[in-house]
Amino acid sequence: MAKPVKRYIPQGSDLLQEKFVSCLMLRGKKSTARRIFADALDIIKTRTKDAPLEVFSKALFNVTPLVEVRPKRVAGSVYQVPVEVAPKRQQALSIRWILAAARSRKGVPMAHKLALELLDASADQGSAIKKKQDVLKMAQANKAFAHLAK
Repeated sequence: MAKPVKRYIPQGSDLLQEKFVSCLMLRGKKSTARRIFADALDIIKTRTKDAPLEVFSKALFNVTPLVEVRPKRVAGSVYQVPVEVAPKRQQALSIRWILAAARSRKGVPMAHKLALELLDASADQGSAIKKKQDVLKMAQANKAFAHLAK
């Protein structure tokens, strides 16, 4: 297998932020996505005394799921089997849920919606946290089928 090529990361950014910006991007407009992300961090800076990047990382950490349910077919029946989530998938799900929650808010620009969702998620509130809790409840409700996991 070929060794992955080291990618260019802009100054003052890290891999997680770049991943977030890439997921935020629509129709290939990365400069617009970067501007939205930077504006959201500026709004966070005005709303709270914490560092904006700390709020961002805390929000992602709070939304990160530990278990999820996967459908498994056994003898003609489909069971929802709780399984642990791999680290890459944890990151992908948390980013996806935060962006989906931010996009579902209405009436304000995207940077403002994203900032509000990141602030809510860092305080263990909001739609993204509710999504994580729903997934956790589903996994706990189907704990009886954990023996089917492979």
